[in-house]
Amino acid sequence: MANKLADHIEADVIIYKKDIFKDIFEEYQAIVAVFATGIVVREIAPLIVDKWEDPAIVVVDSNLNFAIPLLGGHHGANDLVRKISEIGVIPVITTATEVHNRNSVEGIAAKLGYDIVNKESTRDVNCALLDQDVEVLEIKGPKIVIVDNDVSVLKKEKAEH
Repeated sequence: MANKLADHIEADVIIYKKDIFKDIFEEYQAIVAVFATGIVVREIAPLIVDKWEDPAIVVVDSNLNFAIPLLGGHHGANDLVRKISEIGVIPVITTATEVHNRNSVEGIAAKLGYDIVNKESTRDVNCALLDQDVEVLEIKGPKIVIVDNDVSVLKKEKAEH
């Protein structure tokens, strides 16, 4: 089952051994674990830093019935679960913006190819996105922009030539 899944998402297969998550947590941007959720939660709990540094973690049961994003829903896990669902696995997405079919700051930034400058703003803005359309403004410079804590600032990483 793990090989079928790995082939579909073009991923490495790593066989479980003691401390496997400790060994790979910083090496991969995304990890799909074909394990019981409880095992994965206990194994990764001491490794979790924050949503901006941790890899996307997806749990899939050993019969390939369900795929659950545990960490990094907005950072690749939800997209990975959708890809996994192409082989008949049921995606179990709980990220509020996606459950309500709304955009997230992270999704908007990814679509536009921008980085989020003030990452701490995303909680407030994502909550606002659940209830209302939030305007996306493009400001061309040179300018100085002053924003409140509930305004997300997106910026291209490098200028295009």
